[in-house]
Amino acid sequence: MSFPGTRINPPATSASTDLIAAFRTVVTPHISDNMGRHVGVRGLTRYNKSGKLVGTAFTVKTRPGDNLYIYKALTMLRPGDVLVVDAQGDTTNAVIGELIKLYALQRGCAGFVIDGAIRDVASFEATPCYARAVVHCGPYKTGPGEINVPVSIGGMVIHPGDIVVGDEDGLVCFPQAVAEDVLGMARNHEALEERVKAEIANGSPEQSWINNALSKAGLL
Repeated sequence: MSFPGTRINPPATSASTDLIAAFRTVVTPHISDNMGRHVGVRGLTRYNKSGKLVGTAFTVKTRPGDNLYIYKALTMLRPGDVLVVDAQGDTTNAVIGELIKLYALQRGCAGFVIDGAIRDVASFEATPCYARAVVHCGPYKTGPGEINVPVSIGGMVIHPGDIVVGDEDGLVCFPQAVAEDVLGMARNHEALEERVKAEIANGSPEQSWINNALSKAGLL
């Protein structure tokens, strides 16, 4: 029997390659705006200078400053997984660095989301990575931890198998069961913003998108 605190569960079903490819052209604000404008990860910094993060959440919960269960997770990663680590926000010790990054990439890892600290930060410039901080101090390897359980990352609960999307604006996650709906709403939002851009480009001081908002609030 597996008890809370030491559970190691198998990975959830991976998102389809078509779905992952579709979200590569969707920006996070268009997703966030269609999930109530309050859903998403906050407080993490993007350490890669280029590239987009899209993949299936492979979750790990660690004791602060410890990465033993991350080592175990590395042996279970599949192509397209995003290593999502709830290190409980601790920034005293880094839980991943360049060596873990290199091995994870060999296994097809799509990127990293760490609610804790990383080190060897320069090695992540071209690898999608979000973390709470950078520190030179390395981790301990004594455990305990959990693998493929719900985790809390920057105020958002992420479940194994959720789709993770990250860009220069931040991170959002959602269940695969609603992914098609999220994609459709994000596409519609993109089309709406393109119409607004065209209206701005026409140079008119009267803008319907401003007037509509003001009118709705009784300010017009």
